[in-house]
Amino acid sequence: MDERVIGRSGQWASVVGLGTWQLGADWGTVDDKEALSVLEAAAEAGVTFFDTADVYGDGRSEGTIASFLRGRPDLHVLVATKMGRRAEQIPAHYVLDNFRAWTDRSRRNLGVDRIDLVQLHCPPTPVYSSDAVFDALDTLVEEERVAAYGVSVETCAEALTAIARPNVASVQIILNPFRMKPLHEVLPAARAAGVGIIARVPLASGLLSGKYTKDTVFAADDHRTFNRHGEAFDQGETFFGVDYATGVEAAAEFAALAPEGYTPAQLALRWIIEQDGVTTVIPGARNPEQARANAAAAKLPPLPEETFTAIRELYERRVKDQVEHRW
Repeated sequence: MDERVIGRSGQWASVVGLGTWQLGADWGTVDDKEALSVLEAAAEAGVTFFDTADVYGDGRSEGTIASFLRGRPDLHVLVATKMGRRAEQIPAHYVLDNFRAWTDRSRRNLGVDRIDLVQLHCPPTPVYSSDAVFDALDTLVEEERVAAYGVSVETCAEALTAIARPNVASVQIILNPFRMKPLHEVLPAARAAGVGIIARVPLASGLLSGKYTKDTVFAADDHRTFNRHGEAFDQGETFFGVDYATGVEAAAEFAALAPEGYTPAQLALRWIIEQDGVTTVIPGARNPEQARANAAAAKLPPLPEETFTAIRELYERRVKDQVEHRW
């Protein structure tokens, strides 16, 4: 699989990575055996970038990745984690002592001396404007706790503030055919600054797979049940922030745009891969078949221009007014 450099870090990631939130919590139950099978399938398909966080299952996702990689010393996989969401979300908690404690815990979970890439995990907006925060992150690099750092953001404004910081290696942001606002300013700014872009929620919490209907019922412990209106965390993380009924209808139209040989999910991933400035896209997978199908998007032919035009028209007609003013 093709790889791209993660901005200023000098590290490389496969163009399709693997998001591992679902291996920790909040997507229904994924048992340990199945979780390891997902990691194995992704790696065998050429994925060299796993994205996790200390809060995914309170460390379960990090530990599962560590267990898998211990058994596969032949693999070179870059592991990015995130920190900050296990604490109360106030700017005062984003200080060096906490960063040391949080990364030390993740290093233990991951079984490494130095974390490849650590990301602030959607912190309160004022954190992005704090010189002291980024000085503390620089200290983590100097102390060799982490090799590089980035940020995970909710809004385009937060992304632009972070990109202006001289040592930010990457910005992780929601980007998919139903969340196009980052194309306007964020991706051009990242390209100009040499900052990597990690595209998350690429399938709009599964909507863009075309598998769901208005009658689909998700498990009680799945965020697609308990966070549809932002009850637990930012609403934009669940179905990209649009109301479910609209999302299902728009997703059905999107599925009809898939060229021959593409699944709807692969169309969404391929659309993201082809955006100038994207480093890697990190779909999740609950089983090995999904992991292999997602990775296969990297090897599909480029999309025809008329498909890009049709996707843009659908976005502007059905979903833009619900999401673009918020994030």
